[in-house]
Amino acid sequence: MPYRLLIKFSSGLEVLCLLRDEAELEKLISKSSFKSTARLWGDEVYFKLPVKLKLKGERKVMEIGEVAYWPEGNALCLFFGPTPVSTDDKPVAYSEVKPLGKIVQGLEYLKNVRDGEELECKITRE
Repeated sequence: MPYRLLIKFSSGLEVLCLLRDEAELEKLISKSSFKSTARLWGDEVYFKLPVKLKLKGERKVMEIGEVAYWPEGNALCLFFGPTPVSTDDKPVAYSEVKPLGKIVQGLEYLKNVRDGEELECKITRE
């Protein structure tokens, strides 16, 4: 996992993600650090990115702790539990997303994120 993504929420919560080697993520490094607004959809936090990534969605059923890119909304998604379309405890995305990595610190804090909360992201190479 060659990329580290640190997300700092305005409430003081921090989440660290490790992302796999994906050339498109270099576009985010060029904009790092950037600010966005947290949105909630069930037990998913998502936020818009400052640049459009050329990544295609691959699947909808996710694992708790996965990080994915949502092409339809040009957003990064953090899955920490069931979403409104889940049929069990597994998170299910609204539409196909591109899995990019895992949350390695702070997963337990995501349930405390508020809709509309400001956040700052810093992405770096490992």
